[in-house]
Amino acid sequence: MAAGRTPRRVVVAMSGGVDSSLAAALVQAEGCETIGITLQLAGSASRCCSLADADDARRVAEKLGIRFYLTDYAERFDREVKQPFAEAYLAGRTPIPCVTCNSKFKFQYLLARARALGAQEVASGHYARIDRDPETKARRLRRAADLDKDQSYFLFELRQEQLCGVRFPLGELSKAEVREQARRLGLATADKPESQEICFIPDGDAAAAVERLRPQALPGAGEIVDAEGRVVGRHAGIHRFTVGQRRGLGVAAAERLYVTGLDAARNRVRIGPLAALGAQGARLERVNWIAGSPPDGPVRARVRVRHRHEGAEAWVTPQPDGGALVRFDALVVAVAPGQAAVFDAGDVVLGGGWIAESLS
Repeated sequence: MAAGRTPRRVVVAMSGGVDSSLAAALVQAEGCETIGITLQLAGSASRCCSLADADDARRVAEKLGIRFYLTDYAERFDREVKQPFAEAYLAGRTPIPCVTCNSKFKFQYLLARARALGAQEVASGHYARIDRDPETKARRLRRAADLDKDQSYFLFELRQEQLCGVRFPLGELSKAEVREQARRLGLATADKPESQEICFIPDGDAAAAVERLRPQALPGAGEIVDAEGRVVGRHAGIHRFTVGQRRGLGVAAAERLYVTGLDAARNRVRIGPLAALGAQGARLERVNWIAGSPPDGPVRARVRVRHRHEGAEAWVTPQPDGGALVRFDALVVAVAPGQAAVFDAGDVVLGGGWIAESLS
């Protein structure tokens, strides 16, 4: 850096894990004035963003010699993420709270706080990449180089104004490379285990979380029906099921059965064979096109309907109401309302939206 030049100020979202720890170290290594901020979101029982994680983040910040702040967003997180999560399950949908957490808390609220601190950007430990479209010069969101760790599915709601103020230092690295660099730098989180669960459900029991969050709204027992509407069993609560689920149905049959639909209005769980799970398309709502506006007509894309889905070739047609229609080339299994459908062209994420219903 030239003498007398003020270093670029960057806030790093530090969750207390190895990924965000190394992101902070890499930003600092660029010569930026680096500030670490931990958002306390889910409380002490969380596997992420808890006070224990904040202590780990603070230790890394001290090792790097950077300023560090802890910001309490637990009440807002409960209101904007946890309660809607429970409401979605009770409505027969399968929510993804990580999308809202990323788009609102890490890249809206934290970005606003960073700018109040005079920072130009927020960096995080996400496995994704950002660059510019060579023709339009708009910012593009791209999948990570390590597709096994790619987190772009959870980032489809990011808009151009956010992408202009965000960086992902780990986008070109594998998890093994991240841990090796963290060890070499002596970061306390280098070998810290990572959680694959939703942060406020450390045991993975979503139904129990719904029961804790909305005990007065539980629908109680109801009917399990087949494709013809015949009652074949009873269930203990619609919030205990998701489309595509096979285990825990409590119905004996000669073939494997799966949850094919959830009717919250009638408190019914519909089941059927694997063939009944196939969908030819999906109707989406609240679609975000990362370029800033929808295309003029249908576009070809590979569409992912859940995080670990490899994607399916499809036509995506924007709709006047801000939604989109997806038509797959071949049937796709377990297209669940409440999940996200994310559109890719190669490794470029075009956008995504929320699945309102599957189409036969």
